[in-house]
Amino acid sequence: MTGTAVEGVAHDDPPGHDGVAVPDVRVLVVDDQPLLRHSLRVLVGGAPGTVVVGEAATGSEAVARAHALVPDVVLMDIRMPGGDGIEATRRITTSPALAGTRVLVLSMFELDEYVYGALRAGASGFLLKDAHPEQLLDAVRRTHAGDALFAPAILARLVEHYVERPAARPARSLAALTPRETEVLALVARGLSNDEVAAALVISVKTVKTHVGSLLAKLHARDRAQLVIAAYESGLVGVA
Repeated sequence: MTGTAVEGVAHDDPPGHDGVAVPDVRVLVVDDQPLLRHSLRVLVGGAPGTVVVGEAATGSEAVARAHALVPDVVLMDIRMPGGDGIEATRRITTSPALAGTRVLVLSMFELDEYVYGALRAGASGFLLKDAHPEQLLDAVRRTHAGDALFAPAILARLVEHYVERPAARPARSLAALTPRETEVLALVARGLSNDEVAAALVISVKTVKTHVGSLLAKLHARDRAQLVIAAYESGLVGVA
């Protein structure tokens, strides 16, 4: 089987664990700087398992291109003309037609309002543009797989924000969760992957995935990023 791309270079789909070909992760690159868009296209398009299907230079163009191409992951810049990345993220993540599309925000800045605004808008992660290329590629794959992805400095900022401003928003109740689900949520909120959660709790990865699925349903969360927010809002994570 061969992967397809609307505007990018397709790769042969690599075989999965069961021998069945795994489709490339289809990525839309959004940034107002042509040089950076080109660099991201070369990086993402040249890596195995990922393909760039299109580009956009403004927020409004990003929304239009997302609806036209239906990518798996949108690499979204924050500060752009023609509608900023936060508003574009909100429009993409709230569109029923793009229910399977995840947004990974890239920014030169780790300003609080950008981080919180992006996550409130439905972004699945926030990465700084000075990240190592391999970190970016890993972030794309993890975002597509449903993981929440935050640079360590960003995760620390989230904790600090919710500790210092506990009354900023009404606390979200975790009363419906089982004790084990609460344990899983706390570890997810600290940035642990499914494998790491499984190791910490001495349970199988399959069991972790079952608990995460239950958490998403009970907390009405779109993805793991929203589970992280719920953990901070409830006070489960963040108290020293």
